[in-house]
Amino acid sequence: MTGFARHRRSGRVIATFSGFEADLLRSLASQLVELLRDQAAAPTEVADPLEAMFDFSGPVTEPDDPVLARLFPTAYPDDPEAAADFRRYTEQGLRHGKAEAACAIIDTLEEAGLPTDTFEDGLMIDVELTPEEAEVWMRSFTDLRLALATRLGIEEDDEERWAALPDDDPRSQAHDIYEWVGYLQETIVGALSR
Repeated sequence: MTGFARHRRSGRVIATFSGFEADLLRSLASQLVELLRDQAAAPTEVADPLEAMFDFSGPVTEPDDPVLARLFPTAYPDDPEAAADFRRYTEQGLRHGKAEAACAIIDTLEEAGLPTDTFEDGLMIDVELTPEEAEVWMRSFTDLRLALATRLGIEEDDEERWAALPDDDPRSQAHDIYEWVGYLQETIVGALSR
């Protein structure tokens, strides 16, 4: 994997993934979608489309899951009433947007040739994104990194702790995935800024 780059002529953001890398990225995005959708508040049935547009029956308390709490932090920690109102009006839409961004990664990888069941050794997946699609991927990479960091307990300036783990430690391998998603995010940001 060489990361993302901007094609000089077309202006598209491109990358080539091995089959393993593409499958890993799809798996991460799928897990994020599952978390966002499974723990979402059950939507209420609204018959009137205008009423549905103004349905603000979302959650009012911080999610129990630490990843969701990190993805949807309390907006007003010193004002529980304002925090509840803000969450009620925004969280469902934010969940939907984050899930759709992760689905865009899955769809793009599969459209580029990643099989939905098994793949053969040596498979390479070429991804070409418009700048707008690349921004969606970039936002989803942020969500994936926050989810991984929360699950792994990664904190600022704790690189030495992770570097001291043996290579065969599953936590070290998971941290490598976190770093890899960070690399993808960094290269996509660089490609978009050119």
